[in-house]
Amino acid sequence: MQKLTRRSCAVLGLALCSATWAQPASDMTPADIAPTGTLRAVINLGNPILARKDAQGEPVGVSVDLARALAAQLKLPLKLIPVDAAGKSVELVTQEKADVGFFAIDPVRGQGIAFTSAYVQIEGSYLVRQDSPLKSNDEVDRPAQRVVVGKGSAYDLFLTRELKQAQLVRAPTSPEVVSFFMGNTYDVAAGVKQQLESDARTTPGVRLLPGRFMVIDQAMGLPKTRSAHANQVLSRFVNDMKANGFVAAALKRHQIEGAVVAP
Repeated sequence: MQKLTRRSCAVLGLALCSATWAQPASDMTPADIAPTGTLRAVINLGNPILARKDAQGEPVGVSVDLARALAAQLKLPLKLIPVDAAGKSVELVTQEKADVGFFAIDPVRGQGIAFTSAYVQIEGSYLVRQDSPLKSNDEVDRPAQRVVVGKGSAYDLFLTRELKQAQLVRAPTSPEVVSFFMGNTYDVAAGVKQQLESDARTTPGVRLLPGRFMVIDQAMGLPKTRSAHANQVLSRFVNDMKANGFVAAALKRHQIEGAVVAP
């Protein structure tokens, strides 16, 4: 089959692009990834950089595009399982109620999930009130400082390990961090830089601290109880999608700024 250009893919649609850019490997066994015969992909809508709802309420985004491409490669029907928090994605995949998910790589999650290499990298930043004395990321980890994070998010897991003096306060989900922060007398909000920037544009009296406190490697993952071959197949899929330009095209198509294709 003649290869399609990215512009042609934009015209002809994602389904055809997925089938063209993601040709199945000769040793691809659908049962390795999706033993039920349907690829069940959990989509975390709590990270708007990778997934969100469109005007019709349907999940769209980079992770959705990858799920569809994988289903096309496996020649299986796809079932999307949208959730509103990363912790729920982890739970569904770890308990084998979903076959694949999209996660920030973290050693705690790695106890139950086998990760691929990262497909994109995202920055984590801090937000404070305009009158806050904090000027840099290094000033956050101090006694009596209270930092709001989304419960079970990559930032929660990372800052739980890294902060030695500041206290973490957990909002129910990542999209609720800023409203949770503003509704109380907390000192700092932590989250995806682009989400915090968006919230800051509609929330008077706040500002982002310059720079970033972490770089988040976003990967695909499947239950650790699956075979080593399943992990190899999924890892190769992700590497192929980076190498052939699919991930870069998806970021551009969804107008995502601030996230880059992982090396």
